[in-house]
Amino acid sequence: MSSRLLIVVMWVLISACGVVKKGTIPWEEREEKKTNPSENATDKPAMIAISPVAKELSKDEQKLRIKLDEAFNDWKGVPYLLGGTGYDGVDCSGFLQAVFADYFEVELPRVTLDQMKVGKSVKKKDIRIGDLVFFRTGKKTLHAGVMINGQQFMHASTSSGVMISALQERYWAEAYLTTRRVL
Repeated sequence: MSSRLLIVVMWVLISACGVVKKGTIPWEEREEKKTNPSENATDKPAMIAISPVAKELSKDEQKLRIKLDEAFNDWKGVPYLLGGTGYDGVDCSGFLQAVFADYFEVELPRVTLDQMKVGKSVKKKDIRIGDLVFFRTGKKTLHAGVMINGQQFMHASTSSGVMISALQERYWAEAYLTTRRVL
């Protein structure tokens, strides 16, 4: 029985969404996410300050950014849970599936490998807000996130839960695999 448990544990480690290495920096501190979104429904949600780069966005891109800001405020710090899809815990592909369904009304497949097949391919130099970015974080391990501007992406990390990281950080730059556009 212990060998079966070991096999299950090894499978979970190998198939996890991704691993965040030292150097990943969390996004600036925000108001704690509301555990019940219907609470204080008349209150304006805390918004992520739009960076100077974002101010140059088109109207459509600004709308995307506002929705991504809302998603981050709602999901920030939700812990990583392999196979998770909700506020109790979420993995990277489940996080993307929930965000795109709830904020953009776009259905994504549940599994990272299948998510890499939707939309159209985008060259790294042409990445823009809302694009899906994918990484190879191990021999058989993939990870996914969504770009919030031309340099940062939002994702569910195994070490810090839902957070924002920089695409040009050495770990992510070396693990970068591809980008897909679905919006």
